[in-house]
Amino acid sequence: MRVATKTLYDNMTANLGIITEELKHANETVATGKRINKLSDDPVGLSSVLNLHSARSNIEQLQRNINMGRTWLNTVESALSSVSDLISDAKVLCIQMANATIGPDERLSAATAVQHYLEELKALANTDVNGRYIFAGSRTDTAPFDFDLIGANGIYNGNNDPFSVKIGKNMNIEVGRDGETVFGANATADDIFKTLVDLKTALETDNVSGIQTQMSRLDNHFDKITTIISDTGQKEIRLDIRKGIISDLDFAYTERLSKLEDADMIYAIMELKKKEATYQAALVAASKVMQVSLVNYI
Repeated sequence: MRVATKTLYDNMTANLGIITEELKHANETVATGKRINKLSDDPVGLSSVLNLHSARSNIEQLQRNINMGRTWLNTVESALSSVSDLISDAKVLCIQMANATIGPDERLSAATAVQHYLEELKALANTDVNGRYIFAGSRTDTAPFDFDLIGANGIYNGNNDPFSVKIGKNMNIEVGRDGETVFGANATADDIFKTLVDLKTALETDNVSGIQTQMSRLDNHFDKITTIISDTGQKEIRLDIRKGIISDLDFAYTERLSKLEDADMIYAIMELKKKEATYQAALVAASKVMQVSLVNYI
């Protein structure tokens, strides 16, 4: 049976196309280090790879949330520790000024120190992390406390819904605080600002009984702040545990992704060399076929 020259050319061109595509795929595998670069490489495997990438993307977001939450909790703990120290200093001052040997002038002078405590407390109550207030509930863009330090009580501008971050599926943790619960406000019994204002007034009026009353209230404030600091520490521990779990999960996903997606580089390079040799042989064979014509037999 005679085979037409056109048929030979067509077959040769088709074979070269197949070999060229195989060489291209082998070269792409070596260049990217990936076994799967497009859907046709492994449709089922690619679906698993895409799911794993999505899972890792969610994990990365949770890791960012945890890191941010840790920063907030650290800041809350630091601010409240300073508040605790401030209350302790105020208590020491009360003990000194309640002494019968202390005169009106000394108590009047001590009132200035209490004014400084009020100013420091205001700054601590309005502590922020990158412009977001940690004691404003979920209204983190609003300074929670606004008041006139000369004789006025605290006015709370936040809300009672502490700011929280997502650390897992259906799992959130409060990392901010409801400032009204922490510091009190609006002249209530747990209003630390009112206590200091009343202490300042007692010192200015040489009222020893008033000083002793505020000393007792400062004890209550100190106990409350200490409890909140302890609770914050427990949340930090919880975040650290969650961070470890998520890191382990991320490692497992990464390992699984590598097994599905990454190429065996030794095998891939050997395949590339083999395809290159096949391609060169095909080109040589094609060049000989292309030279065949009736002219060769005249």
